[in-house]
Amino acid sequence: MSIKKVGVIGAGQMGNGIAHVIGLAGYDVLLNDIEPARIDEALATINGNLSRQVASGRISQADMDKALKHIGKAEKIDALADVDLLIEAATENEDVKLQILREVCPVVKPEATLATNTSSISITRLAAATDRPEKFIGMHFMNPVPVMELVEMIRGIATEDKTFTAATEFVGTLGKTVAVSEDFPAFMVNRILLPMINEAIYTLYEGVGNVDSIDTSMRLGARHPMGPLQLADFIGLDTCLSVMQVLYEGLADTKYRPCPLLVKYVEAGWLGRKAGRGFYDYRGDEPVPTR
Repeated sequence: MSIKKVGVIGAGQMGNGIAHVIGLAGYDVLLNDIEPARIDEALATINGNLSRQVASGRISQADMDKALKHIGKAEKIDALADVDLLIEAATENEDVKLQILREVCPVVKPEATLATNTSSISITRLAAATDRPEKFIGMHFMNPVPVMELVEMIRGIATEDKTFTAATEFVGTLGKTVAVSEDFPAFMVNRILLPMINEAIYTLYEGVGNVDSIDTSMRLGARHPMGPLQLADFIGLDTCLSVMQVLYEGLADTKYRPCPLLVKYVEAGWLGRKAGRGFYDYRGDEPVPTR
């Protein structure tokens, strides 16, 4: 399988980051989203992030100019018909992902590989909703994609060896390191990371410490570059809750029960940075703890 042209469905934080690194690696990539305005926003974000990479000396201006020429818009899903690899990077909601996969299968050429950027949902189950489970694979990029070096690769029960090999080689050409995970709920990174974040929220919920003291303790006491509550806001509290629900339902262990405070914040629409409020309030000049 030769990958030359890639489609990315979902122009949010993950989708634009994935398109960024693919274009920078010299592949043609098309961004699609259910809301066309988000594609323009994503392209503006990519431009800004590439500019920062130039300013920091990580890439040259020529690299940036070349990358931007490789990144285009697919305002309608039909524009993805001739891609060699399609990466679904929509919100972490199984119903949304299943709907996208069912819609795209009749459009994309039969020999194309399908990948999902899910951080927690069963690859086998998503693959079963497609017309090519043997050509389906999990390709979980870390956030922020242009900075983070790891990609988790997860094969479903039906994924063929040649699909796994070609997809893994492709990820290597992006300058990323591959870690192979079995297809279990939340895979490796989030199975370890999200319960830690959930426990930090329980620590807040039970009054053991406030937002600032919990984050300061983990930054200075455990040498974490970012406190767990600050990290939760960065990830998105809705995504954190979705992953914890997948773990709780998939493994039937009470240790994965989402903290009620996390549920309350999501119900309030306080989803973190992207919503302006989460465990911190981002509407002023400096983030202020909300508890």
